Amino acid sequence: MERVVDIATDGRHLSLYRGFMLVEQDRQEVGRIALDDILAVIVHAHGTTWSANLVAALAARGAPVVFCGNNHAPVAVTLPLDGHHLQNARFRAQWEASTPLMKQVWRRIVSAKIVMQGALLAARGAEGANAFPLMAARVKSGDSENLEAQAARRYWPLLMGSEFRRDRDTPGANALLNYGYAVMRATVARAIVAAGLHPTIGIQHANRGNSLALADDLIEPFRPLVDAMVVAMMARNITELTPQTKRHFARLIAFDVHIGSETSPVSMAAVRLAQSLARAFETGRPVVSVFDPPSAIEWAALMNIDEPVEPE
Repeated sequence: MERVVDIATDGRHLSLYRGFMLVEQDRQEVGRIALDDILAVIVHAHGTTWSANLVAALAARGAPVVFCGNNHAPVAVTLPLDGHHLQNARFRAQWEASTPLMKQVWRRIVSAKIVMQGALLAARGAEGANAFPLMAARVKSGDSENLEAQAARRYWPLLMGSEFRRDRDTPGANALLNYGYAVMRATVARAIVAAGLHPTIGIQHANRGNSLALADDLIEPFRPLVDAMVVAMMARNITELTPQTKRHFARLIAFDVHIGSETSPVSMAAVRLAQSLARAFETGRPVVSVFDPPSAIEWAALMNIDEPVEPE
């Protein structure tokens, strides 16, 4: 089973040893993980060192290494240069994709995100949840009316309370969201590279300094999964990142979602979304594979953080 490995203790050294990532503290081994089991490595700790051959081996397997700042938001990431046998052709198709195609794809992504937000609110019995499917249906090409922002202004107060403000640099719920999104961002970034696409060339996000613009586009429908877990944590007065809290976020990649009649873990849903986007660039048809909203029972299962999680 693929795992998200979090390095949170200061002074750890990461190296490669016979197909394993070796974790050491003061030259003493404290753990090892098979490289083939690693989906991504997330580094928060100060003083972490690593060997170049480990980073190369992880890149060869498509596993990104994500470096986070003090607010638990990503600040840098390593990704392989060669991720797919059709990479050159797909890079070209991605770069040459028409503006109308990009706008239609973005419409579908925004619509899927708003539907997901509404489904989470409905599962929690929030008043006003029924407005979200209607808003999703109204999203136009390129989200010209900025319904994503309109939905967000309704969504956060209904989900987190009227006093909540989404601010990446504040502690508590915002820090938890930052970390959960970092896990999802790494998952989506890996799927993008595996599909032969370039993560810097976004659909909507176009900040010149953003090396993961496309990941920030494709992550949008996945965000409410993180939001649901943070709501559950806050309800239990969990406001800080601990090893146990991080393990709950890491298991998100194994949460089952539905794509039509098929069931896949979130990590595979990200792969299917990226692969469908690659085909859209090649064919010029804006068809992308987005998972269906979880049922109320499935949302409840996702938010059940009382269940013990095995340590990594």
